[in-house]
Amino acid sequence: MSAARSPNAERALFTISFAESSFFPLPPDLMLGPMAAAEPKKWVRYAIICTIASVLGGLLGYAIGMFLMDQVGRHILNFFGYSGDRELELRAFYDQYGAWFIFLKGLTPIPYKLVTILSGALHFSLPIFILASAVTRGLRFGLVAYVFQRFGPQIAPIMEKRMGLVLVVVAIVIVAAVLALRFMPH
Repeated sequence: MSAARSPNAERALFTISFAESSFFPLPPDLMLGPMAAAEPKKWVRYAIICTIASVLGGLLGYAIGMFLMDQVGRHILNFFGYSGDRELELRAFYDQYGAWFIFLKGLTPIPYKLVTILSGALHFSLPIFILASAVTRGLRFGLVAYVFQRFGPQIAPIMEKRMGLVLVVVAIVIVAAVLALRFMPH
């Protein structure tokens, strides 16, 4: 919680949110939540920072898909378990649902970088991609920040005392999810 109050917290939130949209495996929610709990009056500001950074990072993911799919994009998709038939299924779903795919994946904890990279690889409309990303990521981060600013101050003392345990559990859940996505039968 003290890190969430540090002078560099907003820059770190921006950086993590930017990177998560194109290549970084950890979601910015892990930082956004504690920041909104530590400084409840700034929850809207934090959600906006997260959203702007995520959309800008999404543009990097889009560029990776459009210009570096074989060199970089494919490796990122493979890391998250979306190679071969799973990638083809994702592409087919994207072809069928387009912008709805962005909305659906942008609101869920499914790695958003899959959406950004595939959007570029499939040359999806850039203006629609930006608009859909801004709306869906704004809703997600706004909801996370609101919940933590609303309920976080009550649980903040528990979080501070058990932060090490909380981070270990979150890391295990994320690693398990990535492994499950990677090795799950199609």
